[in-house]
Amino acid sequence: MRFAAALVLATLTSPVMALSLSGPADVIDVDTIAIRGETVRIRLYGIDGPESQQTCSNGSGARYLCGSKAADALASILGRNGRVNCKEQDRDRYGRIVAVCEANGRDIGGELVRQGWAVEYTQYSDGRYSGEEAEAQRAKRGLWVGTFVKPWDWRRGERLSNEDSTGSDRKCAIKGNISGTERIYHLPSSRNYARTSIDEARGERWFCSEDEAKTAGWRAPRG
Repeated sequence: MRFAAALVLATLTSPVMALSLSGPADVIDVDTIAIRGETVRIRLYGIDGPESQQTCSNGSGARYLCGSKAADALASILGRNGRVNCKEQDRDRYGRIVAVCEANGRDIGGELVRQGWAVEYTQYSDGRYSGEEAEAQRAKRGLWVGTFVKPWDWRRGERLSNEDSTGSDRKCAIKGNISGTERIYHLPSSRNYARTSIDEARGERWFCSEDEAKTAGWRAPRG
């Protein structure tokens, strides 16, 4: 009995082993990837990138979809085979693994920040990418060529001064549908996206990112 009690105590007090995951990965957005065959998505540790529908201004003041450009940069870092090696650091409130990932011998998050397509997520990072961000800013790479709103401020509704905020929700691509008591969001790649219509008078709405939809209480479709 003493041995069994000691075993239970050791089990309860032992640290949880962090996951190590590897395999070919697909880009979800600039700071989120999915390893094929794994159900849980991976959020890159310590960085934050522009949302899919976020616009920034280039050096000439013209607006462009910086979220899309940043995601292209991530795909380029992953390379043709897209193979990554990830070590779990934490879990976020959406159940995603937060991990430091490498591709082709490079820290993916650090490389995105160095190229200027992501910024250090100072609220959650340990300062490990501050040097890369300073380098990108000095060299005016990626987002730093022009002007942009930090991603966490953009999610709170802050926009560039030349960005028309009127009807801005309609520029976003994710549909927030209400079915009975269920609030379900549909990505453009979702099976029922095309036949889902949005009636704002019923409380249905558009979202610019999955995080925004989840924070508002919507869920992904099942199946």
